[in-house]
Amino acid sequence: MRCELLHERSPVHLRMVQVPALNTPQFGWSRDRMDKRPQPVPPIFQPEVAARAIVWASEHHRKEVYVGRSTVLAIVGDKLASAAADRSLARTGYSAQLTSEPDDNGRPDNLLEPVDADCDNGMHGRFDAEASDGDAETWFVTHRHLATAAAAGAGAAAATWLARRR
Repeated sequence: MRCELLHERSPVHLRMVQVPALNTPQFGWSRDRMDKRPQPVPPIFQPEVAARAIVWASEHHRKEVYVGRSTVLAIVGDKLASAAADRSLARTGYSAQLTSEPDDNGRPDNLLEPVDADCDNGMHGRFDAEASDGDAETWFVTHRHLATAAAAGAGAAAATWLARRR
């Protein structure tokens, strides 16, 4: 699609925002057949983290944005050692998406009709206590020029200090 838009000289720009596990209500009303209640695979982030990254990506010319260390590790790990990453997730991924709370599987779900048709339950799920409001990786992605300048300044200061020490 990106190539077609470029070919047509379209003013539309595509951005891909790769997000981590988010604390959304889906884990409270999606149908499942597990014996334990579902959860996003930790670390869990608040939905606002993804929203800020999506807005930032829409305002900047970045083809792809990774949100959260867990997203970076998952994508890079898959690119470097896909089979090993799959085996690791086979061992840990199943249980990581379940809480220790039993699931009666009798609760309302949104498979055939919306659970919140009569009310808006908001964008947060039930994992506020575990969810983070941000992380360093996303800050560095959205402030890369500042981070690069700070690193260059620190490098220049260290080089000056070493040169004077001799």
